[in-house]
Amino acid sequence: MTKTNAMRIIEKDGADYKVYTYDGVALSGVEVAKELGEDVDRVYKTLVTTAGPGKFYVFVIPVAAELDLKKAARAAGEKSVEMLPQKQLLPTTGYIHGGCSPVGMKKLFPTYFDSSAEGKKIFVSGGKVGMQVELSSAELIRITGGKLADLIRG
Repeated sequence: MTKTNAMRIIEKDGADYKVYTYDGVALSGVEVAKELGEDVDRVYKTLVTTAGPGKFYVFVIPVAAELDLKKAARAAGEKSVEMLPQKQLLPTTGYIHGGCSPVGMKKLFPTYFDSSAEGKKIFVSGGKVGMQVELSSAELIRITGGKLADLIRG
């Protein structure tokens, strides 16, 4: 298996992780959890937002949840944030939709993990469609310089 940039960074930072693969089609996050045979509460998606030109923020939330943009803006210290248009994802992050990892983007953007991730091992994209990595949320937070915040609706 070819290592992705995300995997190389995780290894370089000395984190313990496992790699899981599934049929490399762009599935919804909930479908990815089913493919992996995992609880949707342990599989997280990476969402990229913008608060204006050159202001990008990354939010990592459970796949079955919806990002609350007001909570996200509050966590980031912004008046408002909006989802980054899909056509801007690759040039901004280096990742495509369905393969966006919080680790290994072109730049290290401010990253926030939903507080539900605290104290558990979670799955995030391994940096390409069809690949997930499992590691502790504490390691992901350390590697990305991330923070925990209340980010989801409900």
